Amino acid sequence: MPTRDQVIDSLRSVIDPELRRDIVELEMVRSIDVHPNGVVDVMVSLTTPGCPIRSHFQTGVAQAVRELEGVSHVNVSFDVLSDNEKANLGRKLGRGALPEGALAQVKNLICVGSGKGGVGKSSVTANLAAALAAEGKQVGVLDADVWGYSQPRMFGLGARRPVVNGEHKLVPLEGHDGIKVMSIGFFVEEDAAVVWRGPMLHKALQQFLEDVAWGALDFLLIDLPPGTGDVSMTLAQLLPQAKFVIVTTPQPVAQKVARRSAEMAIKLKLEIAGVIENMSGFVTPSGERYQLFGEGGGQLLAEELEVPLLGKVPLTMALRAQSDAGIPLVFSDPDDPAAQALEHAARGLVALTPIELPVMQAPAPAAAPKPSGMSLPMA
Repeated sequence: MPTRDQVIDSLRSVIDPELRRDIVELEMVRSIDVHPNGVVDVMVSLTTPGCPIRSHFQTGVAQAVRELEGVSHVNVSFDVLSDNEKANLGRKLGRGALPEGALAQVKNLICVGSGKGGVGKSSVTANLAAALAAEGKQVGVLDADVWGYSQPRMFGLGARRPVVNGEHKLVPLEGHDGIKVMSIGFFVEEDAAVVWRGPMLHKALQQFLEDVAWGALDFLLIDLPPGTGDVSMTLAQLLPQAKFVIVTTPQPVAQKVARRSAEMAIKLKLEIAGVIENMSGFVTPSGERYQLFGEGGGQLLAEELEVPLLGKVPLTMALRAQSDAGIPLVFSDPDDPAAQALEHAARGLVALTPIELPVMQAPAPAAAPKPSGMSLPMA
């Protein structure tokens, strides 16, 4: 059987993504019990009862200890640091208080992804946000498509830049109907290419999650880059409680590629909320419909994944025009067939993610965190 010291050493690989130190150094390991039958019990102390990254610790601790020779099973349990323990840890880190997480008041995190580019994922994200806002929800959009950022244009936010508030947090810009938007596009010259390696992207995304004053939101929609690269995996690791919506077009080749994106979500243990089929036929101004990209791919993918097909969004001229104009179609022309399909998809999303039961509980009042300052890299 492994010794207690061996278990502790294995736990040094479990890193708190907010504090950026391992849980042993942070004195978060409350107790360890090694039983003769190979079962190991580990109790981890969290900073808040509704810690948004609890599942990150659950998975990390179980995987780290399970790799030790002689371990047959790992039980992970949790308690909460006392006020004195949190104060001591804050002093150890050189901070007045521990961060409670900028996402603590976000009730539903929805990642919108696709297997390939060019399927209209960003326009779907913007209009889903608009449809949710039209339903009376408090909504935010995080543009995590760092190479193909387009949300600033889609919300008509131009060259404005976010400011930093008194708590040293970035304040998102607000688009139509109070939708809060944060994008890498606010920090680079317009149309500039973002040429960053993985570590810089990881740091920027982490700051968008931790150092942005999102406030109380019913939904935060995250516009992922296409495919299954570093950005998507980073966000999946940082947001294990998020749900995944997959956007595809009707033709079989797009559906097959989108399936790979779904496989990534499954491997990273993200819940797939549903599928949206975009460009589901072209509708002319006179109402004629043409199946330019075939049909049935979205339904087939939804059936394979055993999730709902949230909507079939036709390609209309107004949908393209309003994306370029900076006003989501749902706001400018709610009677357009594409707008109606997106409103239907938003209502389905609400039904799947009841906001009365928040994913993350708001933390108890605490002293405002005082990070050393924003360090978002500029291209």
